[in-house]
Amino acid sequence: MLATDDIEQNLAGAWRLMLGKADGLRLLDLSADGFWNSFFAILVAVPALVVGWAGVSNDVALETATFAGRFGIVVRLAMVDMGAWVLPLIALALVAPRAGIGDRFVHYVVASNWTSAIIAWLMLPAALTRMLFPAAQNFITLLSLAVFGLSMVFTWRMTNATIGKGAAIGSAVFTGMFFISLLVLFSLQALLGITLPA
Repeated sequence: MLATDDIEQNLAGAWRLMLGKADGLRLLDLSADGFWNSFFAILVAVPALVVGWAGVSNDVALETATFAGRFGIVVRLAMVDMGAWVLPLIALALVAPRAGIGDRFVHYVVASNWTSAIIAWLMLPAALTRMLFPAAQNFITLLSLAVFGLSMVFTWRMTNATIGKGAAIGSAVFTGMFFISLLVLFSLQALLGITLPA
């Protein structure tokens, strides 16, 4: 388990990268241990993610009022999100050497993991609003879209700063990872029988 100071330092480095500051890499642990420890960011993100899963399960489980039914949906939503977090990184590991970014793979994974934890917490207000004020659908939609757009800007900046090979290559990596993430997300939703409300 990582010490609190290590977590704070990695989060600070990711935040700098999200602002487009390449010096954030100096705050990240890019060693072999740091690479594997960066997946601890999933546990950092889980409390915020659980709120989102619970809110979505309330909408999905309209016909399943039992606790067991909703808990099962939360578990499946967690599996979908964890798959969408990890599987694109595995795909990148396979193509990074051929794409000329093999030397930046560790940097990207570490930065991406800690960035994803921050973004999970940035999305918490929208998730809480969805749970507490379910009737305010228009406001919830606008807030969710605003946070999503902001998270895309932050992720694009992090990717460019981390890859460090110019905006064209950084944008290509960002676009590729975005579409792979969507593909994994929708595939896992279909595989696990999650149908989100319109």
